Amino acid sequence: MIDIKPGSKEWTQLTPEQKRRQRFNWFLNPENVKFVNAEAEKHYKIRAQRLIDVYNLEEPDRVPVSLSVGNIPLGFDGINYHTGMYDYDKAIEAYDKFNNKFSDDLDIFASPGVLPGRALDLIDYKLYHWPGHGLPESAPGFQFVEGEYMRDDEYDDLIQDPSDFWLRVYLPRAFGTFAPFNKASPLTDIVEIAVIPPQLMFLTLPEMQSVLQNLIDIGREMTKWDQKIGAFNRRGKEMGYVAIGMSVFGKAPFDSLGDTLRGTRGIMKDMYSQPEKLLKALDLFAGLSIKSVINGANKTRNPVAFFPLHKGADGWMSQKQFETFYWPSLRKVINGVIEEGIAVSLFAEGGYNSRLEFVNEFPRGMVHWWFDNTDMARAKNILGGRCSIQGNVPVSLLVTGTPAEVKDYCRRLIEICGKGGGYILSAGASTDEAKMDNLQAMVTAANEYGTYKK
Repeated sequence: MIDIKPGSKEWTQLTPEQKRRQRFNWFLNPENVKFVNAEAEKHYKIRAQRLIDVYNLEEPDRVPVSLSVGNIPLGFDGINYHTGMYDYDKAIEAYDKFNNKFSDDLDIFASPGVLPGRALDLIDYKLYHWPGHGLPESAPGFQFVEGEYMRDDEYDDLIQDPSDFWLRVYLPRAFGTFAPFNKASPLTDIVEIAVIPPQLMFLTLPEMQSVLQNLIDIGREMTKWDQKIGAFNRRGKEMGYVAIGMSVFGKAPFDSLGDTLRGTRGIMKDMYSQPEKLLKALDLFAGLSIKSVINGANKTRNPVAFFPLHKGADGWMSQKQFETFYWPSLRKVINGVIEEGIAVSLFAEGGYNSRLEFVNEFPRGMVHWWFDNTDMARAKNILGGRCSIQGNVPVSLLVTGTPAEVKDYCRRLIEICGKGGGYILSAGASTDEAKMDNLQAMVTAANEYGTYKK
């Protein structure tokens, strides 16, 4: 296959399916990867092709297993999440020990998911609490802080100039270090004159100069974190392990607005009090999300974009509200993304039993569903002709069950969902506290029951 650069004239002449094949080819044959040996390259291609077959709704050699071990490797080495956030070397050492012991058994390369603690401290992030910052240092992870970071009377400002709103209103509210930005004038007011524009005079403020120095320090810390974690992750690929689906991140416009700006209570009220403005803002976010996902996919050459769906689950809103406020803008994003040949992985948090028939509208092989607590037999029956699926092994079973119980549950899932291909065996959510024997039981089940006869 000829390598065509996204955005080029030749690229624009390709069909979405041709673009999709190109992106999967990049995944199967990654550039600038120096495999440790021929055996590692061989196993990388086997694992990558196995996933490609699933997304193409074909039968791979066997059902793939996706294990997200989360922070288990930290505890395995006797350190907590706080230590990993502030000492990247210790976090990497812990994951290295874990991989050396379990990679062959689990068929994965565990990657540190620790956030850069010092950078978060410096930027004073308001949307989350983490160990040592709003939570005890012994806390196992971070927590989202619900709030209204955009008032209900600010829709017009957001819609008229989203970048200005982000810079002068949202950032000062969501990140403490950006507080002085609320004293700036709109940069769009700058006109060509012979003196320094007065809109830039806010840079003379001592607190503003302090912010800029703080941002330099944050950038240095982020660079250190990115280089260390990035180098470790590259080692996993060089050893023949694959990673797909989460390096390109997107969100449903309703979730972006409801999580990041209005908050749950705020956006619920807006559906009743100002639905027209809410719909306008959702359309705005749809366009922004399409560009963001495409840029991320082109940069990383990852063929799949991952979307966690927060507020569209059964019982969160009525079906009419889902069809009015949640799905149309998300559909626009999905269609815009798959037009560029990018497969979409939708993580349906909670249950999506009442949504299955309604969301089955995309071209075959372009959308993948990861289910948390959805009837998998119905999901396979309704979506299986067009969409690949994964998930539904209960985290509670992985934490409290026995290996025999886990293996039997996985066997039944494989029998139901594995028919004809298009299924990945995985938990329904994060597995930070799962028993290692139970994770190994998942892999054993796939090896024993998930092999396809050619």
